[in-house]
Amino acid sequence: MNTFSKKLLGILIAPALFLSFTTLPDHANFSGDWKLNEGKSDLGQFGPYAPRSIKVNQTADSITISKTAASMSGEDVTISETLSYDGKETKTTVFGTSTRTASAKWSDDGQTLTISYDLMLDFNGQTTEIKGNEAWTLGDGGKTLVSQNNSSSSFGDIQAKGVYEK
Repeated sequence: MNTFSKKLLGILIAPALFLSFTTLPDHANFSGDWKLNEGKSDLGQFGPYAPRSIKVNQTADSITISKTAASMSGEDVTISETLSYDGKETKTTVFGTSTRTASAKWSDDGQTLTISYDLMLDFNGQTTEIKGNEAWTLGDGGKTLVSQNNSSSSFGDIQAKGVYEK
């Protein structure tokens, strides 16, 4: 091999080796079926309406979340949304004419997924806006999903923590 070929090979191999060791952080994997553990959760006054189960399908580009909770009438209602990780907002009808606009973003270390949302609740023609975020993390070696929810509305500032188990 001549000197030029060795230099060219070095120029091509060095970046490949460097890039093979500088990958994006591993992201927490929230995929699966999760059930609420009320004993480990701190749901506050809206506990009766907290999701009892969450089904998550996570891909490299997006996350699909289906939450099943009791409605105001006590019937189970399932609401699904698919969020991309690029911060693009997704609008979903949650019940009746009420809508939720949400976006998702990973933390720098890839271990927390934050879902920011704007919920427009419509009760008999009266609209109430709830702004908030859910910070999702895994615990217990990936066996628990912890959702820390912080919101603000005319109901006041509300904090709730849901602990879900596979």
